[in-house]
This record gives sequence, C-alpha cells and structure tokens, in this order.
Amino acid sequence: MSPIATSTAHYHEDASSHGKELSKNPHVTGKVSGKETEKLVINTIRCLGADLCQQYKGGHPGTVMGAAAIATALWRYSMRYNPANPEWVNRDRFVLSAGHACLLQYIMLHLSGYPTWTLDQIKKYHAPTMDGIAAGHPEIEFPGVELTTGLLGQGIANAVGLAMANKNMAATYNKQDFPLIENKVWCFTGDGCLQEGVGQEAISMAGHWALDNLILVYDNNSVTVDGNIDICFTDDTNAKLQSMGWHVLEVSDGSNDLAAIVDAFDQAKKLTGKPVFINIKTIIGIGSANQNSGKVHGAALGEDDVANVKTALGFDPKQKFFVDDKVYDYFKDTTTKGAQWESDWNDLYERYKKAYPKEGAEFQRRLEGKLEEGWESKLPPKESLPKDPKATRQTSGIILRSVVPQDNSFFVGSADLCESTFVNWDGMVEFQNPETGYGDYSGRQVRYGIREHAMVAAANGLAAWQKGAIVPIMSSYFIFWLYAAPSLRMAALMKLRFIAIATHDSIGVGEDGPTHQPIAFPLFLRALPNFNYIRPADAEEVAGAWILSLKDAEHPSLLSLTRQPVPLLEGTDRNKVQYGAYIVKGDEKEVPDVTLIATGSEVARAVDTAKLLEEQNGYRVRVVSMPLTARFDAQPVEYRRSIIPSSKSLVVSIEPYASFGWAKYAHAGAHMTSFGHSAPYSVLYEHFGFGPKNLAAKISTWAESKRASDGKGWEIPGVGEFEELLLNKGH
Repeated sequence: MSPIATSTAHYHEDASSHGKELSKNPHVTGKVSGKETEKLVINTIRCLGADLCQQYKGGHPGTVMGAAAIATALWRYSMRYNPANPEWVNRDRFVLSAGHACLLQYIMLHLSGYPTWTLDQIKKYHAPTMDGIAAGHPEIEFPGVELTTGLLGQGIANAVGLAMANKNMAATYNKQDFPLIENKVWCFTGDGCLQEGVGQEAISMAGHWALDNLILVYDNNSVTVDGNIDICFTDDTNAKLQSMGWHVLEVSDGSNDLAAIVDAFDQAKKLTGKPVFINIKTIIGIGSANQNSGKVHGAALGEDDVANVKTALGFDPKQKFFVDDKVYDYFKDTTTKGAQWESDWNDLYERYKKAYPKEGAEFQRRLEGKLEEGWESKLPPKESLPKDPKATRQTSGIILRSVVPQDNSFFVGSADLCESTFVNWDGMVEFQNPETGYGDYSGRQVRYGIREHAMVAAANGLAAWQKGAIVPIMSSYFIFWLYAAPSLRMAALMKLRFIAIATHDSIGVGEDGPTHQPIAFPLFLRALPNFNYIRPADAEEVAGAWILSLKDAEHPSLLSLTRQPVPLLEGTDRNKVQYGAYIVKGDEKEVPDVTLIATGSEVARAVDTAKLLEEQNGYRVRVVSMPLTARFDAQPVEYRRSIIPSSKSLVVSIEPYASFGWAKYAHAGAHMTSFGHSAPYSVLYEHFGFGPKNLAAKISTWAESKRASDGKGWEIPGVGEFEELLLNKGH
C-alpha cells in the first residue's frame, strides 16, 4: 500500500496500537459495546447481505460483507443524523457512489432506526414487486438516500456538490456563535468510481476548492466484475490524491478492525484545509468460498456457500434474516442522539432568527424552495429588449443579470466559458478557497474548469442539498454538454431543477466546424423524460425560457442558444413558451395551406420563407415556433390540433439538426442529413439549403406535388410518409 501523507503518519502509529479492541477507543463505548458485540453486529450485516441476495438470487453481496465494519463505524459512531427526520438540514450527508452496494446502506438505515426501513422492506430487495423501496441502486425519493447515484463515479461528484453547498451556505449565513450549517459529507466509493473520469474530475475540483468538509471513504477491495483490478488499474491512488490536494489516511484491515476505522473517521473530521481520502483495505465477500474475487461482486453466493458462511460465523444456517436483539440495542442510541442534535439545532435556529431576522428570513425562504418575491417583474419587458439582432446567448445574459445577482439562491458557474456564455455579472464573487485570493466560499460564481461532466454531476448535489434552496446555473458550448449527458439524465431522473446554458448551437457555430456542430444531440435531450430542452427563437422567447425553467421546480432545463445574431420577432411571446409551441405568424382562425414549424434561430428564417411563399405562390402560410416539444406534447389534443392542423394543412419542419422525431409533427422537413462544415454561419446556412429563397423553392415544389386532383386542396401525406427536402452534403 502506498505511503500515507506526512501529516497523517501519527494516525498510522496510533491505529496500530489500538488493535481490534473496541474498548480502547473512547468513542466506542456503551453497555452493548465490546469485542463480542462488535463481532455479532458485523457478522449479522454479513449474513443479512448473503441472505438478502440469495433470496431472489441476485444483487451484490460482496461489498456488504467486506465493508460491514466500515458501515458500522459510520452509522454507529461517526455520522451525525436523526433517523426520525431524514431531512434535518444540518445532518451529515452520506452518498453511496458505489451504488451497487446499496444493500449495505439499506441494512444500516434499518439498524440505525429509520422508521421506513423495516426488515420487511429490505426483504423486497430484488423482489418481483413494484411496491418496495429497496431499489437496485439507491434512489433519492426514499428516506435516508441523498441522491440517485446510479452509474459509478456520479456519487463522488454529487458529494462534491453537497460539500460546495455546505460551504456556501455556511459562509453566507453562519455568524459568530451561530454555526447554523456545520456538517460533513461522507462519500463511500469503490475501485470503479475512482477509475471513472467523472470521479477524477470531481476529485480534482474538491482539492482545488479545499473542501475540508468532504470525506471520501475508499472501500479498497481491489476487485471489479472482471476480477482483480491489477489487470486494468495500477495507479498509486494515495499519491494521486495527495497531488490533487487531499489529506490521505489508511486503514489496513477494514473488514475487521472497527476501532481503527473509527479512529480514522475521528481524525478525518478534525483535519482542515483539504478534503480527506481514507483508503480502507477490505476483503470483498469475506468468509465466502469465492472471497476476494469478481464472483462475489454481483451474484448471489449460492445456498451452500451462504450456509457455510453462517456456520463459520456461528449463525444457524437454517435461520434467515436473523437479527439478534443485541444488535438493535447496539444502535439504539442513534435515535436518542439524533433527536438531541436536531433539538439543539432548532434552539440555535430560533435564537439565530431573533438575532439576525433578515438572514433568518432569507434562509427560511430558501429552505422552503422559494425564489425572491417579485423576481419575474424584474425581467425586462419585450419593448425594452434589444431591437437590433442579437445572439440569444447575449440576451440570455441580460435576463440572468436581471434576477441572479440579488438572490443568493442562484449558484452560477461555467466550464471555462464564463464571459463567452454570458453568465457573468458586475460585482460577482467567485466561489473559491479563500486562501487563493480569488474569492471565498460565499461566492456564487463557479469556475468549474474544463470538467463538464463533473460540473453537472456536482450541480445535482447542489440542487439536492435541500430541494429548491439552491438553483444551479451552468454553462458551456452546446456540443460539450454531450460530455455531461449521463449527469443530465440523472438530474432528469431525480427531478432536480437547474438551468443549463448551452450556447453555440447548431451549424450556426460556423468556423469551429463539424466537430462543434451538434447535429444529433437534441434528439437525445428531447427524448429524455422529465427534461426541458428549450430552443428559444429570440430575446423574447429567451425570457420565456427563463421563466419556464425557474417556475418548474421538478425538472432540469437546458437553454439551447445561438452564437449568431437573430432578430426580435413581432409574433413571439414569452408567456406562450410554456405551451411548447404556438403561432408566431398567420391567422389562428384560418386553416393554412402550409404550416412551417421551426425552432430557435430558424424561426426567423421560417417567417421570411413564409413571406416568400405567400408572395410567390399565394399560399396561406402559418409559422409555428416550437421551443419545447415536450411541453407541446403535454397539451390537450384540442390545443395541439389548433396550432398544427396536420390533417388539413401541409406541415414542414425546419431545423438544422437531424430530422429524426419530426415526423411526429410534420409531413416533410428541412434538416441536416450530414455533418457540417467549417465556414461562417451565413455561408453554411446557404450551403446546406437553409436560405429562405431555397427553402421557399423546395417547399413549394413539394407542396405542388401534393395538390389534389381537382386542384382545390391538398392530398395530406399519411403517417410514415415524411420526406427530406434537403439532401445536403457535408462530412
């Protein structure tokens, strides 16, 4: 094992002198403590893990068995929480980044006294039922679970976000003698999380910000699904974490030496100036026939092996899901301590509100998930928006600066593109380690660096800290959000509100070329449940996109914005963005010959195309702006038919992305059928056929081919007859 940091050498010496006797640790005391009870507790957790996975012949028993002592140290001695109120705001947060080990967390929530987590509930782990809470990976909606971590590495970044939230809230509201926010974030990680890129990005960020309220507990069993990690991972993890600005501690026998683990956790809580990484060596599946191998990672042990494990540990092999009363007694004072901690904090909070009424009122408002009253009235009205064509990334900046600076709820950051994405404002303070001189922890402007994936995963932690108390805003170029797609998906799954500013969308990026022109990415975002992908047409719709995003507390939103200028359109309306699509040109009461649907910067081109079709062909043309397809799909069918009369009118979609999905709304479309090119945006739009003259020509030719035989109407295409009007050539 790698050498530990010089600053922690004394820990290694002290731990060796404690051995395995709990009685020698002053924190491990009480009437039920002692070596025999320690063994009983740890072995009970191991047997429960083996039984619960064997019951439905699935799950992950290995980590439950190998890390039982770590879990005991956390829930019995080291974490501060109240089982009776999992939402107590000043609790320690526990994040299971190694989400496959969720059964270990469920068992500990049960033993430590969370009322919802009964043994019967835990028995539903992997059961063929839909009414359980013991999901295959931890899910945010269940008590005691801070976030839905899911994919490996996500939890580390989520934990960094929680630690950021704690630091910022403490720096904003804590006063002398009033430590309103004072807690730790514990993150349990395994070998896989440390290999994932998002985990490494997050670890780097935490070290840079010196988040000394974050403790990363590494269950170092050196095994993944494929076997020993030596086949793929030989990093000196301790040295790497030290180089990234972390304290490093070690425990050599993490499967058995509870005293040493508790000692390490005690020291971690006292260390300052850096986050803490605790490398704890364990044996996965300890006691089973296949211990220390990939076979116990994600598969039940088998009936014979479960029986052998129980027999070796002194348990009755025929008795399943057995928990001795001594084990419950061992954890009994967790509820008493938790209630006292919360009661003391409530008293502190009441005194705080009397001493600091302004701060107390704001803190309470944020805990209730409310924005500053009257925020919508601060947005500039349409008549005050720039009349000259402006990029929607610029007009988004105007909206941001009208509401963000004065409300501490907003936590704004960028992946190295603060000024380019217009998420900056005058007088902003950066969220930084105060010792750097760049800012302090009260700052609300975050320099995430070039770490898009960890930026969004950390924002999920910020948003989940106390739902609604913090509204993360993040920015990058649209194509780089593809790097963060897994975290966008997790935000949607958890129904967490944030606002993603994605500039330089479509082929309008221009000279940066096809590598930066996201032809297909919107398809994923539009298909993602619980997600607002909004592509506003102009400054007025940008305002509408912000209003929708801020009012929707249950969904993340991504604003897809232009680099190139677009005009302020006469027919746009911020209040209609909420419907997903609405008419910007044409008579609402008159059935049009042709309906053009467009999004973003192409709405203006559709309006110009409509004018040409009216002048040159005499068509009645309607233009529909569709900034948010998901919202339109949720409208009553009567509204949808009134906006897009697809059974009576020829419908054409216009957007410089792939056409997949547009057949749901249109009969034909002008879209990209290739990658882009490197050239100024104006050249690219003409080259790929999106100039209004070409669009009018293509649409009229197609429309005439649909003339009814009597020349008085149209033969409306059937379902599945969608036609591509632009067969453009690119890469």
